[in-house]
Amino acid sequence: MCKGGGIVKNNGYKIVDFTKFKATVEPPNLLEVQLRSYEDFFQANVSPVKRKNEGLQLVFLETFPIYDLNEDSYLEFVKYWIETPKYTKDECKERGMTYSNPIWATVRLVVRERDQENGSLKVKDIREEDIYLGEFPRMTEEGTFIVNGAERVVVSQLHRSPGVIFSEKPHPSGRYLFSASVIPYQGSWLELYTDMNDVCYFTIDRKKKFPITLLLRALGYETDKDILELFYEKKNIRVSSIDFDSNEEYYLAEDVSSESDDTVFIKAGTLINEQLLRIITELNIERVDVFIVGSDEGDRLIIMSMAKDDTTNKEEALIKLYQALRPGDIPNIQSAEIKFNNLFFNPQFYNLERIGRKKINEKFGMNIDEKQTALTKEDIVEVVRGLIEMVSGKREPDDVDHLGNRRAKTVGELLYNRFQNGMRRLKQVTKERMSIKNVEECMPRDLINTKPLVAAVVEFFGTSQLSQFLDQVNPLAELTHKRRLSALGPGGLSRERAGFEVRDVHYTHYGRVCPIETPEGPNIGLIMSLATYARVNEYGLIETPYRVVKDGVVQNKIEYLSADDEDRYTIAQIDSDVDSKGKLKGPLILARRKSDFPWVSPLEVNYIDISPIQMVSISSSLIPFLEHDDANRALMGSNMQRQAVPLLTPEVPLVSTGMEEKVARDSGVVVVAENPGEVVEVSSEYIKIKRSGTDTEEYLADLVEETDVDFYRLKKFKRTNQDTCYNQVPLVKKGDRVKKGDIIADGPATKNGKLALGQNVLVAFMPWMGYNFEDAIVISERLLKDDVFTSIHIEEFELECRETKLGPEEITRDIPNVSSDAVKNLDKDGIIMVGAPVKPGDILIGKVTPKGETELLAEEKLLKAIFGEKAGEVRDASLKAPPGLEGWVVNVQVFEQKEAVSPKKRAKELLRIKEMEEEVERKRKKLKRSRDKCLENILIGAIPKVDIKDYETGDVIHKKGLKISERDFKEKLLLPIVEGRLSMEANLERKIDRILMVYREKIGELKASFGKQVDAIRKGDELPPGVLKRVKVYVARKRKISVGDKISGRHGNKGVISKILPVEDMPYLEDGTPIDIILDPLGVPSRMNIGQLLETHLGWTAHNLKFVAVSPIFSGATEQDIKGYLKKANLPENGQTVLYDGRTGDRFDEKITVGWMYIMKLNHLADDKIHMRAVGPYSLITQQPLGGKSQMGGQRFGEMEVWALEAYGAAYTLQEMLTVKSDDVIGRSRMYEAIVKGRPVPEPGIPESFNVLVRELRSLCLDIEPEFEGVEEFEEQKI
Repeated sequence: MCKGGGIVKNNGYKIVDFTKFKATVEPPNLLEVQLRSYEDFFQANVSPVKRKNEGLQLVFLETFPIYDLNEDSYLEFVKYWIETPKYTKDECKERGMTYSNPIWATVRLVVRERDQENGSLKVKDIREEDIYLGEFPRMTEEGTFIVNGAERVVVSQLHRSPGVIFSEKPHPSGRYLFSASVIPYQGSWLELYTDMNDVCYFTIDRKKKFPITLLLRALGYETDKDILELFYEKKNIRVSSIDFDSNEEYYLAEDVSSESDDTVFIKAGTLINEQLLRIITELNIERVDVFIVGSDEGDRLIIMSMAKDDTTNKEEALIKLYQALRPGDIPNIQSAEIKFNNLFFNPQFYNLERIGRKKINEKFGMNIDEKQTALTKEDIVEVVRGLIEMVSGKREPDDVDHLGNRRAKTVGELLYNRFQNGMRRLKQVTKERMSIKNVEECMPRDLINTKPLVAAVVEFFGTSQLSQFLDQVNPLAELTHKRRLSALGPGGLSRERAGFEVRDVHYTHYGRVCPIETPEGPNIGLIMSLATYARVNEYGLIETPYRVVKDGVVQNKIEYLSADDEDRYTIAQIDSDVDSKGKLKGPLILARRKSDFPWVSPLEVNYIDISPIQMVSISSSLIPFLEHDDANRALMGSNMQRQAVPLLTPEVPLVSTGMEEKVARDSGVVVVAENPGEVVEVSSEYIKIKRSGTDTEEYLADLVEETDVDFYRLKKFKRTNQDTCYNQVPLVKKGDRVKKGDIIADGPATKNGKLALGQNVLVAFMPWMGYNFEDAIVISERLLKDDVFTSIHIEEFELECRETKLGPEEITRDIPNVSSDAVKNLDKDGIIMVGAPVKPGDILIGKVTPKGETELLAEEKLLKAIFGEKAGEVRDASLKAPPGLEGWVVNVQVFEQKEAVSPKKRAKELLRIKEMEEEVERKRKKLKRSRDKCLENILIGAIPKVDIKDYETGDVIHKKGLKISERDFKEKLLLPIVEGRLSMEANLERKIDRILMVYREKIGELKASFGKQVDAIRKGDELPPGVLKRVKVYVARKRKISVGDKISGRHGNKGVISKILPVEDMPYLEDGTPIDIILDPLGVPSRMNIGQLLETHLGWTAHNLKFVAVSPIFSGATEQDIKGYLKKANLPENGQTVLYDGRTGDRFDEKITVGWMYIMKLNHLADDKIHMRAVGPYSLITQQPLGGKSQMGGQRFGEMEVWALEAYGAAYTLQEMLTVKSDDVIGRSRMYEAIVKGRPVPEPGIPESFNVLVRELRSLCLDIEPEFEGVEEFEEQKI
C-alpha cells in the first residue's frame, strides 16, 4: 500500500507515477480464460493414460462402449490423439481455409458369441483400428479460431447455475406465494410451489400439476405415516393431554391395534378427532405416539397437500405421473417406474453436473459425492423441507442474479456440449450399422461414420450465437471481445424477455464482472466484460483474488473467492490505512459485507482488496480519472476506445493509467523476445537475435536441433476483419541486447510496447462561431497536414474463375472493348500490379466469361474465319474498383487448381512423391533414435526414489532404490514409456513427458509438411469444386481526418468534426502556440465527465515538463498533485489562460481552460458513409431505386419530405420526385434521352407503383379501368 508520486525512468522516458496504492500482484494473462479452457478440453499434450476424465476424454468415455441391439458385440474406446495442423494460421487466412487439427481415435471392436447351453457370452475376436475422426478448429495462441479464412472468437456464456432456487412472489391478496425450482444441467425441470390454500404442488417440465405428496409416494414414502415422519417430529404424549381447543392437530405416529390379535383399529397418519379419542380411551391406552401439527402455514403445508392427494400408494402415484407425462400410452407399473427413474435418477437422462451437486450439498448441508450427478430421494425431500422452512419464514428466498447462482460456460464447455451432441448422433448411426451389417466381417471403420460429429462442431463455429466474427479494429477491441460474457445464446436469455433486474449491476459483480463496460443498446446488461483480475474456476464460477487478513494483519497470501464464498467474509478496501508492519490501523475500518458497507474493527476483517482496478474491466482501467466521470459517460468511454482506428503515427497518452503495456503484451499484437540475446539483423520484415542463453533443457539437446539464432517474422500491412491495417514495426536495432520477455516490435495502435490508440493534442474549451455547438468539434488544419490523425485501411477484393456450361472463364489482360489505357496497370495475366494506384472504376482483375453463340450471317462467318476474331465469343466480367475507392495495391494473391497432366508427367510426380515419402521415413527414424537417446540419457544409471509402476495395471515395473541398467531400460521401460503408461517420481515424469511432447510436435510438423507438399504436387491449391482460379487484391487507403469524422476522448466526450480551420485562424496561446482542437464547454457540466478536465490540466504539465503521467483509476493524481505540477510548470493553478483570436489577434474576454488531451479517431468515418447515385439498380417489382450504399441505392423521398414540398407549393418538383426520379419506367428513359439530346423535358407518365396497386386490386377480383386522357398510352404499358 505504498504512496505514489515518485519519478522513475523507463525505456528512456521520464515517468511520473502518481499511484497511491500499488497492486500486490500483476493481473493474470488476460487471455487465460480462453486458452486454459481450450487446453483443458483437448488435453493435447497429456499422455492418453494420464488424461483427466474431462473435456474430449469424457465425451469418449460417455459414448463408448457402443453395443449392438443384442449386446453380443461392442465397440470400445482406447485413446485419441491430435495431429499438427497441415497449414499455418497465415496460410489458412490467405486461402480461406479453417485452421484445424486432425483428430484420430483408436477403437477396439470386441466380437462375442453366445453359448447355446447357458446363454453366457465369450469373446470370439478383438479387432483394433485407428479411425480418422475429422478436422476440428484449433485455437490460435491469441485465443481465436480461423474458420473459412476469417478470425472468430467463442464468447463465454453466463447462464443460470444448476442447483435449487427458492423464490417468492406477491399475490394480489397481499400474501406471498413460494416456489422452489430444481434446475438441472441437462434433463427435466422439477418445480414446487404453494397456492393460496397452503397446498404444495409440483410440476415436471411445467406440465400438469400434482400435490407434492404424490411425488413423495412415487419415491417410496407410500403411507401417510411415512410422509409425516419426514417432516414432523414424533412425540409420545398422554392421551389426557390432547386438547382440541388449541390450534394444534394431532396425527397418530403408530397404528392403534389390539394387543391380543394385532387387529389395527386406527391407522398411523390419521388425524385424531373426538370420536377417535373416545375409541383410544376405551382401549385403555394411556400414551400415544403422535405428530403435532401447528397452525403455522409451513406446518400445514404437507397436511393440506395430503388432503388434496387421492393416491394411497407408490403404484397409483407412478401410474398417475406416467399418464400425465405420456398421455397417449397405456400405463403399466414397469414402464411407469422406468420412466420415473429415468426422469431424475438416471445419469444418462438427468445431469446436475458437479456444480449442481456442489450447490445442493452446500444449500442443505449434505455430503453426497460430487460424482453423483443425478438427483437422489434425499435431495427431493430436502427441497420440500426447504420450501416448508421458507413458508414458515425460516429461510430467505434466493437471489437469482447473485453470481453464486450464475456461472460462465467457457469455450471448452461449449465445445464439450457440441461434441456430446455429435457423439450422440454418431452412436445412433453406429448402432444402426451394427444391427444391419455382419459384425464378424467388419472392422471398426466400417461401423463408425464420423460425419455427424464433424457436422455438429462445424455448425457450432459457423452458426452459433456465441461464435462471433472477431472485433479487430484495434488490439483493445480484440482483447475485450475474448473476455466478453454474454447472457444471450442457446439456453440463455433473450433480449426481449430480459427484465431490468437481470441487467442491473449486482454487488457480487465486484471484482468479477465490470459494472461499467456493457453495450448501450438493447443488449445493455446482457453482454458484460470480465473484470481485470477475475478468473473462471473449475465449476464455471467467477472468482476474484483477495489478500488474507489475519488478526488485523495483512498477509502476503492471496486467495481466490467465488461470490458464495465472499458472502461469508468481511472485506476491507484497498485504501484502508496500513502501518509499516502490515497492520490495519483502527479503531474502525470501512469494509464490505455482502451488499452492506459497515465500519468494523480491524480484527473483524478477513480479506483486503489487492488492487484499485480489481472491480473494472481492461477497457475501463485505461480511462484516467475514471472516478471523476459519471457512470454513463464512463460506459461510453470504455466502449469508444474499442472503436479507435490505429493511426499512422500513434502516441502513448501523456496521462496514462499504467495498464497500457499489459494490454499491448497480452493482446498478442507486439513481438516478444523468447530468449535473451543480441540483435544481429533487423529489417522491416524480420528480426534476428543471436541467443546468449537457451531455455531448452540439456536433456533435450539430442532431440532439438538448435541454431543459435531466433528468427522473428513481422506482419506487414495485413488486413484485419474490420479493414484496419495490421502492421508490425521493429523497436530494436542491430547490436541491441535483449532480455527474455522484452518487446522487440510494435504492432497496430502500439508505441514502444504500450497501447497507443490516439494522439495527444492541445485543446481549448470555448465556443467558436457556433461551429462547435452541440458536440460539434473544430480542428486545426495542422492535424491534416502533419498526418496526425491519418490512418491506413486495407480492403480485400476477390474474384473467382469458374468452369461454366459454355466453357471455362479466364483471367486475362485481353478484355473486349476496353482501351489500352484502362489496362495499363495490369500485368500479363490481367491482374493489377502491386504498387499501382487505384481510382473508382479501375480494372483490378481482368476476366472474360464465355457467352452463348448467336447465329452469324454468312459474311460474318467468313470474316471470323479469316481474322479469327475472339472478342465476340466472350463478355467482360472484370472486377472494377467500387465508387469512393482510392488507394494503392499492397498485395496480390493467386490460387489455382492444378491442370490435367500427361501420363509421363504424372509418372514423374509419383516418383517425386515416393522420394519424399522415403525422405520423411528417414527423418522419422532419426527422430525416433534421438528420442530414445534422450530417454536413455535421463534414465540409464538413474536410481528412482519411488517404484516405477504401470498406470493401468498398477504392477511394479522397476523397484525404487535399484539402479536402472541399459537392459532394464530397453526390455522393461522403453515401450511402456513411449505409450505413456508408467508412473514414477515427478521430476523424471516431467522430463519424460517433455521429451515425448517435443517428439510428437516434431513428428506432427514432419507429417504436415509432407502432406502440404504432396497436395501442392497433386492438386495445386485447395479450392472449392468448380473454381479454377481465385485471385485476391488488397488495396490500402490512406484516410486523412475530414469533416464528418467522429473523434472522441477517453471520457465519453465524443463529437463530429464540423470545420477544419487554417492554423492561422485558430485561437493561440500567449506564446503564439495555436490550439489544435476547440471543444464545446457546454459538453462538460451536464455530462458530468469531469475526468476530461483533470486530464487536460495534468496533460498540460506533462507536455511542458516532458514527462508521462501514470495515474491509475481510484489511485491516481489528486487535485492537489495536479495543482502542484501546474505550479512547477509555471502554469496557472486553475488551468485557465488567456487566448487570442487567430483571425483578428484580439484577446478573448475570459480566460479559457486549455491543455493536452488524448483524442482518438473512431471507426465511423465520413468517407465510408458518404454516398451518391445518378443512375443505378432498380427494384424488380416496384421499379423504384434500391436503398443503401452497398446496393448503389438512392435517397428515399418519404412522406414527410413530400409534405415539405407540398408546403412550399413546389408542384413540378414534387411530380418529378414521384415519377421520373422514382418508378416511371418509360418517363425516366424519355427524360434521359431529352437531357442527352437537349430537347424539352417530356411529360411524366404513370408510376409503376400505380400499376402494382392495380394488379393487387385485380388479384382481389376488382377490375380497375382508369379513365383519363391518354388511355392508349396506359394500355401500351401492359399492366
